[in-house]
Amino acid sequence: MRTITALFVGLGSIGTRHLKNLTNLCADRGWTLQADALRSDPSRPLRDGVAALLHAQYTDLADAPAHYDMVFITNPTSLHADALTRVRGRGGALFIEKPIFSADQTGLDLADCLPAGQKAYVAAPMRWCGVMLALKDRLPGLHPYCARVICSSYLPDWRPGVDYRTVYSAHKAMGGGVTIDLIHEWDYLVELFGVPEKLYNFKGTYSDLEIDSDDLSVYIARYPTLLAEVHLDYFGRGYRRSIELFCHDGSYLADFGAGTLTLPDGTVQHYEEDVNRRYEREMEYFVDYALTGSGESCNPPALALNVLKLTLGENVQ
Repeated sequence: MRTITALFVGLGSIGTRHLKNLTNLCADRGWTLQADALRSDPSRPLRDGVAALLHAQYTDLADAPAHYDMVFITNPTSLHADALTRVRGRGGALFIEKPIFSADQTGLDLADCLPAGQKAYVAAPMRWCGVMLALKDRLPGLHPYCARVICSSYLPDWRPGVDYRTVYSAHKAMGGGVTIDLIHEWDYLVELFGVPEKLYNFKGTYSDLEIDSDDLSVYIARYPTLLAEVHLDYFGRGYRRSIELFCHDGSYLADFGAGTLTLPDGTVQHYEEDVNRRYEREMEYFVDYALTGSGESCNPPALALNVLKLTLGENVQ
């Protein structure tokens, strides 16, 4: 029986999701998983059932094994660079939660954080949802003239029972703002069409929400064969997350909230699924990438850093 070793640096909500999915995947494949956690404060309670999934917890990396098959960087974004430096050379492959760095760290040199040849993947879960996979299957034959992207939702509804004014999203000094919160849109646009030749971004605080971070961010991007429009906001009263491609034969609308793909003739294809399914597919990809071959990941750190710059409104050379 194969034994897989993994280290989790941070076990908040997203780290816990990845740990559970990795545990289930290994069980399905008949593997033994030895998962450890590096935690700054082991006295903080873990979510229900998580402690039973761990082999060991460490506060000092010197006490942990010298090498793991995979290392998951799932602590707060502002701590990613430090975590990568600390685990340098200890992981066969790295899974780095999105975004790769915080907004004030775009000037960091990846070579200072990652050794040459390090296998690494930066999380991009929307790439793995059913409707996105269906759209990507069709894309080679579409040749769109333009793309219109929107992600609109109401910040006070994001975390039921929590005062939205107290969370990081509401405060610029804490790294909040719709521009950085909704990095998914630029991630999947770059996967679909690459890095744009030119980008224009306008953002600010326009609604009556009691926040000091930006609640609206609008982009126009130029590609060699199309233009893209991107709209991100915190104040939409109905959840909207979609991309519409305008093509020769009409428009194709991928609605990520509904899980549907609408074709030019009005046909609606259904890809509804539990949201965790995209994370399961992502984990399947990462584990296969981590344990086989030496090719580059589908979302390497250099590309993820460019996506961060794009979502912040920076043109990438």
